[in-house]
Amino acid sequence: MSPIDPLSSDTCGCGTADVASGLVSVDDALALLDCVVAPVSGAEVLPLGQVQGRVLATAVITESPVPPFDNAAMDGYALDSAALAGPVLWRLRIDGCIAAGKAGRALPAGSAAQIFTGAPVPPGASAVITQEDVHRQGECILLKRRPNPGENIRRAGSDMAAGTQVLAAGDRLGPAEIAAAAAAGRKELALRRRIRVALLITGDELRAAGDPLSPTAIHDVNGPMLAALLDRPEVELVTSKRIRDRLDETADTLSGLSREVDLVVTTGGISVGAADFLRPAMTRLGGQLHFAGVAMKPGKPAALGTLGGALWLGLPGNPLAVLTSWVLFGGRVLDRLSGASATRPLRRYVVAERPLSHQPGRCEFRPARLIGVDGGGREVISFPSATHSHRVSDIVGFDGFALLPAETETIPPGGWIEFLPFRL
Repeated sequence: MSPIDPLSSDTCGCGTADVASGLVSVDDALALLDCVVAPVSGAEVLPLGQVQGRVLATAVITESPVPPFDNAAMDGYALDSAALAGPVLWRLRIDGCIAAGKAGRALPAGSAAQIFTGAPVPPGASAVITQEDVHRQGECILLKRRPNPGENIRRAGSDMAAGTQVLAAGDRLGPAEIAAAAAAGRKELALRRRIRVALLITGDELRAAGDPLSPTAIHDVNGPMLAALLDRPEVELVTSKRIRDRLDETADTLSGLSREVDLVVTTGGISVGAADFLRPAMTRLGGQLHFAGVAMKPGKPAALGTLGGALWLGLPGNPLAVLTSWVLFGGRVLDRLSGASATRPLRRYVVAERPLSHQPGRCEFRPARLIGVDGGGREVISFPSATHSHRVSDIVGFDGFALLPAETETIPPGGWIEFLPFRL
């Protein structure tokens, strides 16, 4: 792949596998994920005030026209433009005032009604002329031009006709979607139920953040980071546990969690070392591995499997590798489980501030920072000279990842490069 290939799909463009090492390509891992992960079953109905960020289970159809009646688009005077005959300079008597939420009576001949924005257009009026376009003299107005029929009138149903689908099942609800549902007359919505997630942190060396450390212990960084990543409206974090590196304990915990949740997210313990027990535990329990190892840096050990009725997403142990794997796979798993409609790829092209070198072999996701635009209006990124997956400092202050395809060796200053912003 060339760094300037078109962005034509939602894959990352990293299609190179490492067959000798048994690693699938990033693109193949994403394709497998899409095939395996299906939306959770079940729905719940909630009032509009509680649906922010959730995913619709059923479409929203308008029950009546929006707006439901012809109304004024501007403050001014409602009148019958066809009745303006004779020389250009018309005098009309003001017959009442119509405010929003009030109904006006039919216009008598030779009159106009003062009207405010949003108020219903009275019977007999065909246009609204703005107050700036008239001269008021006591209880009359003088016009120097004839408004066009329909001028400054919002017609009934001009926004949404009755029976229009304004939102589809699978739409994620933000402020705009909530506004559309309210306009359609819905006070509550049917949503996909929340995804039940368990978080499992492995490692004998780990202690809770803030706890005293022995000479061989470190603080758990991944647990708090993943809990924050899972803090999404469509997610219910059922439990977060930390376990020791023991096969029996790992298998028993996995078995129990798989019966309680839709998704088990683990960190650490997924390589092939003597103290890595998650894959052996999955095998002992009869789980299915869809992929276990991806040709990427960092995050090579990332895995996806199924155990009973639950999905398992196995993330590495090093913090940067955890974040990289989550940005690539974690958010996508949640989107699929929630039934969210496909969204446009977040990645885009930017240019490199300085030369960038890469060891060919695996696709690399290097932390990058957006630093501005160049003279041609192109976004520019800076990046460290190397990636260190164990360094927490490598994930602070960065905006996303520079995507380096497996076969790329160098990118010159000003060269195009794909950029994947953190989707947190």
